[in-house]
Amino acid sequence: MNIIETHAHIYDQAFVEDREAMLEKAFSVGVSEIWMPNCNSETIEGMMALANQYPNKCLPMMGLHPCYVKEDFEKELYLVEDWLSKYQFLAIGEIGMDLYWDKTFVEQQEKAFLYQCQLAKKYHLWIDIHSRNAFWETVALIEKNADPHLKGIFHCFTGTLEEVQKAIDLGFLLGVGGVATFKNGGLDKVLPHISLENIVLETDAPYLAPVPYRGKRNESAYLPIIAQKVADLMECSVEKVLDITSQNALKLRRGILL
Repeated sequence: MNIIETHAHIYDQAFVEDREAMLEKAFSVGVSEIWMPNCNSETIEGMMALANQYPNKCLPMMGLHPCYVKEDFEKELYLVEDWLSKYQFLAIGEIGMDLYWDKTFVEQQEKAFLYQCQLAKKYHLWIDIHSRNAFWETVALIEKNADPHLKGIFHCFTGTLEEVQKAIDLGFLLGVGGVATFKNGGLDKVLPHISLENIVLETDAPYLAPVPYRGKRNESAYLPIIAQKVADLMECSVEKVLDITSQNALKLRRGILL
């Protein structure tokens, strides 16, 4: 079984002592690809080192995470575009809006998101969206961008059925991770009512580890745990979940419109 991990920060300092062992553990349970979203200029070096060490397995994205949008966001975006001009990245990400932690730079977040959507169009890439406490604000920006070819993933999706339908109508997949295993995560009210063709699996490692590891460091090797919970909620086999979600990811990677 080839399992595709669509969102993991495996370059993070949380893995500094055992990164290679962590990756080998993931590969041993069937993870064939790990997609790495970038955060800002400080995370590029570590991410690219992994991309070079594990070609065809650890695939990098390029983008400016909304939580890292500050006064100097234009300089950060210059670096993003410079990298895009010289390397074939998987996607633009992770980008979006975050209204949970700090609302100081909301206007800058909006400008950064719209600009990176234009970069996605320029370089024919999909986008990996972070939209914490900001789903409808992010949707409004996508619609303002008005590009029917813009596709991607709503990473770490935890929304309502109404939000599910809106994301699907826009042509986006839903990234489902460890929150699916949380008692009050809310996905138990959503996943039984949607199709497997609309989701992909992720961990967001080292964050949001699934039960029974909740509160500890997350790893890509825990994807089968997430898949099993999805299978339970959607009343199908875990093999079917892993197969279809990986096919969905491959279609997106290969540029097949959803």
